[in-house]
Amino acid sequence: MHILLVEDDHKAARLLARGLEEEGYAVSVAHAAHEVAAEVLARADLAIVDWMLPGQDGIALCGEWRRRGLPLPVLMLTARDALADRIAGLNTGADDYLTKPFAFDELLARVRALLRRAVRTAPALVQVADLSIDPHTHAVARGGVGLDLTPKEYAVLELLVRHAGQVVSRLQLAEQVWHADLIAIDNLIDVHMKNLRRKVDPAGRAPLIATVRGRGFRLAAPGDADA
Repeated sequence: MHILLVEDDHKAARLLARGLEEEGYAVSVAHAAHEVAAEVLARADLAIVDWMLPGQDGIALCGEWRRRGLPLPVLMLTARDALADRIAGLNTGADDYLTKPFAFDELLARVRALLRRAVRTAPALVQVADLSIDPHTHAVARGGVGLDLTPKEYAVLELLVRHAGQVVSRLQLAEQVWHADLIAIDNLIDVHMKNLRRKVDPAGRAPLIATVRGRGFRLAAPGDADA
């Protein structure tokens, strides 16, 4: 599952993203409304948005999404705790409201609750050749055999799956999975890709993950021949 976090406090955003990633979620971070890339918004399963953003605030951003018909679940974060403020946030289109300061466990519980609601109308499995991924439980299997992936390996695989048939660059992996500069974690990407391939592409199976020299990595498209 992919979470979009829009929070202008860089330290708070970093801590929240790290905590969510440790729970197995892929997280994309923006520090202002104008930093939310269309491609990130399109693949997000849930957004956590701070009310007090620079420029366009969180309420206005959520309202814009609703006017565009975007069904993305939104958890609004704010230091405002007046009843009128909570009502304003919910009336604008936020699905839930969490007042700062809050315990991470409470945020996590609300995230899970919102995602459970979204699951009811979402497809249960994503299938690429004989690789199946359940974005709600994070269960992964190949040829009916379950794969034991670490949270970071799952986040890498989920990014590849969302772009199945397309090249995912090393820079995309660095920014969207690790939220770090490529130079800082370039070798770490190689380690995780090696471990992920060992699990996803075992001996006797046609490889699904390919290295595109000088560009990045590519997962087979859903329409490719089954292994």
